[in-house]
Amino acid sequence: MEYFIKLEYIDLNTTFNCGQCFRWEQIQQDSDTFTGYAGNKSVTVRQGENGITLLDVNEVDIPFWERYFCADEDYSSLIERFCADSTLKLACEFAPGIRVLRQEPFETLISFIISQNNHIKRITGIIKDMCRQFGGNGFPTPADIAALSEGDLTQLGAGYRARYILDAAKKVNFGEIKLDEIEKMPYTVAKGELLKIIGVGEKVADCVLLFGFHKTEAFPRDVWIKRLIAEYYPDKLPDCIKGYEGIAQQFLFHYVRNNNK
Repeated sequence: MEYFIKLEYIDLNTTFNCGQCFRWEQIQQDSDTFTGYAGNKSVTVRQGENGITLLDVNEVDIPFWERYFCADEDYSSLIERFCADSTLKLACEFAPGIRVLRQEPFETLISFIISQNNHIKRITGIIKDMCRQFGGNGFPTPADIAALSEGDLTQLGAGYRARYILDAAKKVNFGEIKLDEIEKMPYTVAKGELLKIIGVGEKVADCVLLFGFHKTEAFPRDVWIKRLIAEYYPDKLPDCIKGYEGIAQQFLFHYVRNNNK
C-alpha cells in the first residue's frame, strides 16, 4: 500500500545525505524516490509537496516510519525559533528541508563507531557489507555481531574500529549497556552510559543520543562545528536553540560544509 505522511518541512535528498544515516539509496540520479533500510525494515519513499509517500509499505509498519521521520515534530515552530539567530537564519534558509531522523539505537551506535575518521562513501560500504554478510540485509543484532571475531569485521574494512564494534555489541548483548533504559535516562546520564563503550568518545556518544534516541539537546562537535563555534559563537550557543541544540546543529553542519560563500 501507499501511505502519505504530511511533513511541512522535509527534503529527502538533504536529509538522507547530511551525514546522519547511511542506508538510503536514490533510485536513480536526480530521482525524488529513495529506497532504504532502518533496522530490519525496508521501504521506498517518494518526495512530495508538504510530505512524503511511503510506497509498498506494510500497514503494520506505518507507525514505525512515522516515528522514524519524526512526524510529530513541529519544524515550522523550530525554524521560527532558530531564525532569531542571524547565522542560524542563514542556515535554515540554505536548507530548510533537513529533518533529524529517529533511527534504531543499536544500528546508530555501530554506524557512528564505524564513522570515526571515515568518510560517508566508505561508511556506507562497510555497513552495507555488514548487513549483507551478517544480517541478511537487515542490520545485524547485538548477538549477531557479538559472535563475530575482529577478523570478520576487519575484512569488511572496519580496521581498528573492529575492536570497538565488538565491545559495543557484547556490552549490549550481555546487558551491561541497556539501550531501552538509556532512552529513558536524562541526557547527561545516558551519555555517561555510552562512554563506557571502548572507542566511544564525546562526539560519537552525542551522535548516537541525537540520531538514535532523539535526545535533541545532544550537540555533536566535529571539526566543522568547532570552527563554526569559534567564529560565530565564541562565548556560548544562542538561547533560541535551548533544548533543540542537536537539530540546530544539523542545519549549521550542513550550511558550513556546503555553503560556498
